[in-house]
Amino acid sequence: MRQEIFRMERVTYTEQGIRKLENFNMQIYAGEVMGLIPVNAHGKNAVMKLLQHNLPIYDGYIYYSGELVNSWRGAARKSNRVSIIQAQNRLVKGMTVADNIFVLRQGFRQYVLQTSVLRKQLQPFMQDIGMDISADVRIEKLSAFERVAVELLRAVVAGYRLIVLDEISTFVSHEEMDKLYRIMRHYTEQGFSFLYISSHFEEILRICDRTGFLCNGRLQKVVQERDMSRKTLQECLEGYDRQVWGYPESRHLHKTGQEIMLEAEPEGGGKLRRFSFSVREGEGLTLQAQDDRILQECVAFLTGEKSRIVMDGRRRRVCTDREIAVVSAEPAGTMVFPEMSYMDNLCMGLARRMPDVWSGRKIRASIRREYAGVLGEEVFGQSVETLSQRQKYQLIYTRIALQKPRVAFLIQPFMGADMPHRRFIWEMLEQLLDKGIALVLLSVNPLDTWLVAQRTLKLGSRGIFEEGEGFKEHQMSYSFMKEGQAPGQ
Repeated sequence: MRQEIFRMERVTYTEQGIRKLENFNMQIYAGEVMGLIPVNAHGKNAVMKLLQHNLPIYDGYIYYSGELVNSWRGAARKSNRVSIIQAQNRLVKGMTVADNIFVLRQGFRQYVLQTSVLRKQLQPFMQDIGMDISADVRIEKLSAFERVAVELLRAVVAGYRLIVLDEISTFVSHEEMDKLYRIMRHYTEQGFSFLYISSHFEEILRICDRTGFLCNGRLQKVVQERDMSRKTLQECLEGYDRQVWGYPESRHLHKTGQEIMLEAEPEGGGKLRRFSFSVREGEGLTLQAQDDRILQECVAFLTGEKSRIVMDGRRRRVCTDREIAVVSAEPAGTMVFPEMSYMDNLCMGLARRMPDVWSGRKIRASIRREYAGVLGEEVFGQSVETLSQRQKYQLIYTRIALQKPRVAFLIQPFMGADMPHRRFIWEMLEQLLDKGIALVLLSVNPLDTWLVAQRTLKLGSRGIFEEGEGFKEHQMSYSFMKEGQAPGQ
């Protein structure tokens, strides 16, 4: 009989009067990787909160390692031994790898730290997973993948039998994900369990034994191991899948225009060196960073106040040139300015083309008439803080359309988006392509951008080192399934 690690039975959970989970059921067994596909984001954060903490629930029962830890009658005071690994770093900066793994764990009683002993204790764990991370290196020096490996080891050493990995591929490269999958399988053989959260079928099929679909606070369907195939997952997501994934047939219909030559000139002592590439007007291009460090250096370059790029032979300042636009990752939190009105937020990009827009009442009235039918008349009178996430994204991408740059750099445009949100972003990017704007999408995971990108350039510390057709390349490289399954099954 399979040993059960975690079970949520008929759980209903509310926050501030809003029902986050309703009649939610989920079981995770020892030694398995359970997948979770968030069809929409409703309830996802609530699930992760209840995995770790025994918060008051309206109805239902929660069990950890066979013990009832939470119910509608009352909850255990202790937290559950569950580790959650996300983009947000939970390691303590300024301390070493060994300190984070051994010293900060619950139950550590030594008052005098012997670093040589900690090194010896860490060595067999590193050997087990095929990693070579120094025990003495400080956390801030680690790459994104090394940080994930250290967090995972910390959970294993602390005896956390369930480890949650939330959208890891948004900041860990494809090659490094292969290593992570091997590490996960190593620990499932020792009885550890994983909950793997991802919106990508290819990742789910590769690593997960079973998969559940989270929609509107319920686990709508659980696909068992014997049925795990892309066809089955698509059938389970029938309505959403047609909307979110069913676009490849029309993705190359955009007319491309003049070729734009670009040369980036990163400064400083980082890994990233000068690199050049070309993109056509109306073309979607992915710049796939070799790893997270390269991506972060790219981000720092594009958002730096003094950063310059050579475009068609002219040296330009990225942050002020009207023919260049940059959209940050999860821009609703960084590119909407609450101290400004909706109209002022909307016209920021247009001001690069038409400086008199700030005082030109006729221009602003014309913009309002033109876009009220698309954006909604009511938003122009709202404080931008009260806008929904969808309205904020619409504001940002409409701002780019008004600016009409020749090239727009988009930093991980689908990061943190559930399936309906991905479709909405995809539609807005398609509108920019229709206007002849070249889109350069920065990502470490090609699955995030293959619907938009016609080509993929791989970017390493020495510049562009490989080129491929976006859609075809990702279809080929991600057609792998579990052992015994044929590509495309």
